[in-house]
Amino acid sequence: MPDINVLALCGSLRRGSYNHIVMDALPALAPTGMTITSAPPIGDLPLYNFDHQQEEGFPSGAVALAEAIRATDGVIIVTPEYNYSVPGVLKNAIDWVSRMPNQPFQNKPVALQSASVGVLGGARAQYHLRQIMVFLEAHVFNRPEVFVTMAKSKIDEEKRALTDEPTREVIRTQLTAFSSFIAKVGGGGPA
Repeated sequence: MPDINVLALCGSLRRGSYNHIVMDALPALAPTGMTITSAPPIGDLPLYNFDHQQEEGFPSGAVALAEAIRATDGVIIVTPEYNYSVPGVLKNAIDWVSRMPNQPFQNKPVALQSASVGVLGGARAQYHLRQIMVFLEAHVFNRPEVFVTMAKSKIDEEKRALTDEPTREVIRTQLTAFSSFIAKVGGGGPA
């Protein structure tokens, strides 16, 4: 199987984000042949506004994100849940890139992960992301799902490390299955 390049996008801006710590653990948990790199930052994007798009064009950060998505075989979104849904910063980034010609999520394999201090592990955010990705015509990977529940007990905040071995194993299993999914559906962009 050829090498697979995957982009990881975090939906949290918090310095000590559990989701960012989970995302940072992914390269070491990836199967042989899968390379995972972090997406360009999304925190400085202006709020999506069609007037801005028409008058000033797409912001450089949105262009960089779109190009990074197009250049990879698949995308992993690791996100917290805010108010039973997707964090605004992540939705805003998706809104910007979704307006671009050659929309980068179309036909792109996408896996979802979330971490939360609660017992649901960000499930509602993932389900809303699935709805968004359906509209964008992405190929959303189904199972195994990764919900890091009670994240505070599974992460060493001081070392910024995901320490819970059963959680690490579930992520390994998802990444291996996602690798096969990418090979099956392809990682290309719009036809």
